[in-house]
Amino acid sequence: MKKQYLIYVLFVLVLSNCGLHKSYAQLTKYVNPFIGTAGPGNTYPGVAVPFGMVQLSPDIGIPGWDRISGYYYKDSIISGFSHTHLSGTGAGDLYDILVMPTNSRFSKRIKDNNFIPFSRFSHDKETAVPGYYAVDLLDFGIKAELTATARTGIHKYTFPKDNASQIHIDLGYALNWDAPTDTYINVVDKTTIEGYRKSTGWAKVQRVYFVIKLSKPFKSYQIFKNDSLTTNPSKGIKTKIILNYDTAAAEVIVLKTGLSTAAIEGAYKSLAVEAPDFNFEGYKTKASALWEKELNKIQIETPDDTKKKIFYTMMYQSMLAPTLLSDCNGNYKGANDSIINAKDFDRYDTFSLWDTYRAAHPLYTILHPKRVSDMINSLLAHYKETGLLPVWSLQGNETNMMIGNHAIPVIVDAYFKGIKNFDTDLAYRACKESSMVNSRQLDTYKTLGYVPADDSNENWSVSKTLEYAYDDWCLAQFAKALHKLSDYEYFLNRSENWRNLYDAKSKFMRPKLENGNFINNFIPKEYTPYFCESNAWQYFWSVPQNIEGLINVLGGNDAFEKKLDTMFSLKPVKGDKLPIFSTGMIGQYAHGNEPSHHVAYLYNYIGKPWKTQKLVRDILTTQYKNAPNGHCGNEDCGQMSSWYVLSSLGFYPVNPAQGVYSFGSPLFSTATINLENGKKFIIKAFNNNTKNSYIQSIELNGQKIERNYITQKEINEGGILVFNMGLLPNKNTKNNMALSSKIFN
Repeated sequence: MKKQYLIYVLFVLVLSNCGLHKSYAQLTKYVNPFIGTAGPGNTYPGVAVPFGMVQLSPDIGIPGWDRISGYYYKDSIISGFSHTHLSGTGAGDLYDILVMPTNSRFSKRIKDNNFIPFSRFSHDKETAVPGYYAVDLLDFGIKAELTATARTGIHKYTFPKDNASQIHIDLGYALNWDAPTDTYINVVDKTTIEGYRKSTGWAKVQRVYFVIKLSKPFKSYQIFKNDSLTTNPSKGIKTKIILNYDTAAAEVIVLKTGLSTAAIEGAYKSLAVEAPDFNFEGYKTKASALWEKELNKIQIETPDDTKKKIFYTMMYQSMLAPTLLSDCNGNYKGANDSIINAKDFDRYDTFSLWDTYRAAHPLYTILHPKRVSDMINSLLAHYKETGLLPVWSLQGNETNMMIGNHAIPVIVDAYFKGIKNFDTDLAYRACKESSMVNSRQLDTYKTLGYVPADDSNENWSVSKTLEYAYDDWCLAQFAKALHKLSDYEYFLNRSENWRNLYDAKSKFMRPKLENGNFINNFIPKEYTPYFCESNAWQYFWSVPQNIEGLINVLGGNDAFEKKLDTMFSLKPVKGDKLPIFSTGMIGQYAHGNEPSHHVAYLYNYIGKPWKTQKLVRDILTTQYKNAPNGHCGNEDCGQMSSWYVLSSLGFYPVNPAQGVYSFGSPLFSTATINLENGKKFIIKAFNNNTKNSYIQSIELNGQKIERNYITQKEINEGGILVFNMGLLPNKNTKNNMALSSKIFN
């Protein structure tokens, strides 16, 4: 057996290395940044490097839900290119420092984009790949090209012959929730402009300091304050500058913008360190190489190019957030509005934790453990700045969007997975103190054992109770590991607070009033203020810390299976009011929103894994497309894409802090994870095709296993996981041992 296994390992490694040689430096070709730019995805097609501060992307310039990311594929105009964007959120913020090249060929203005310059464009003359975006501004005959480093945005404009060519830099430009509060422009010389844009919006106190360098001196300029012509420098709520040029036919002007959230000096340092010259092609090549390196952390083999394009686009989108907050000096705008220096780590922000704790952060622990260390230190920095861990932090602000204390599972998961270089004692203190405050309705949660329903306004009481209970379980495990046994007992007891909202009559988690009575007129499929962007069907399953307990209160495995079956078959009917976030519907399951994301895997907990396998394969193949409307819901800063990446490999973390991944149905014949520790974890799926979605048997490192999960430890050690696939379910009881919530990596 050992000899056969060694031969088998050698054979697979040879195949893997052949695949590496064959695909190296080509994976960016499979990324389609337009996925999610139509439909509900709310992604942007512009440029960034992995987890970078800059997201330089085209703006349509017209507000609205469809244009939350600044861009909407169905539109036909572009009003400029701004340097910061959110990927796939429902929040319209950022859009800092809009740049737009123009000339004398076109001067039309429209009310819809607030009368700023614009041009028509065509997707036939538009290109987007990782680290590079290009579009022809048809009305001006100008070609715009964009690339980026971590902290700089680089523009290349190719002008036609015109003695009235211009570059507009608009700090007053705002869209959706964003609004400038204080802006400043200073012309240093004929190739250098410095300044800042302070703004409010979803994140209340935002600061972006910038320095712009141009490859060609401008011949003159006009500078404006609140739309009135003024002199240099200009300071006001809205400022802008127009740079005037004479251009020859096909003349190129490169504009590069360095950013900092701390100071203009930091923006100068960004340019000096990351973009010292005007070699646009060089920066484009470096950006592509950075993406190539990250994408090669997983190499898949499939004859289906469409699946390959979806997979690598999902990998790409999983790395657009969190984003850098600290500059090259280590300085950043802190969540207490002061300037702080990050010592020995890069400070990140854009933590969409209610979304990303579920799959994105577990994926990062596999692919980017070194970067995860900086992310944990960033969460702890937020705690030191505010006294609390973040809920949803952006640009050095707590937005208080969404619910829960989901920095806790991210920190606890990192701790148990051996992520290094953060202060464990500080991390525990941050988790505990954030769980013991009286804000965010934790006061009544601690007193009553649940968050009571409040009919006077939206309070998402059921969802808050369930999310807090899960966070408490995570903290209990942390306490136990640190030998804080009284804390362990306290938080473990709190983790069972979900039971206080379970209604044995309706068999749902039901809103409860402060007096202990359940609310009347309860209809589980209705969307009400008691559930966060969901209904009672979708939130019922949010007890990942104790699936066995949930099964028991429902009446056992058969009752649990029946309820799961109904979840996926009870379709909305005519007259049901479905909110904007109820998308990707399969029965009451909504793949377009996060609370449903683990539910298809729950059949593994009752020994019916073939039902999980069928559902997961269906979701993978029906809810993601290689098209602008390829996301069935908001991409949400990497969560939707991370679900796909993990699930297509064949596993998913039902409990994100357990260190255990539940098996689903792998998409690819071979996938090789190239771990940062130098080892490889290879996943083979034999006899795998569109029809053969059922696992017949599983082997790990040459040994057959009769369980429905794998651990992070096993992945980190490297090795070979083999799925043998088939057309029909394998219902052999021995192969289908129920997964347990009590397993710990």
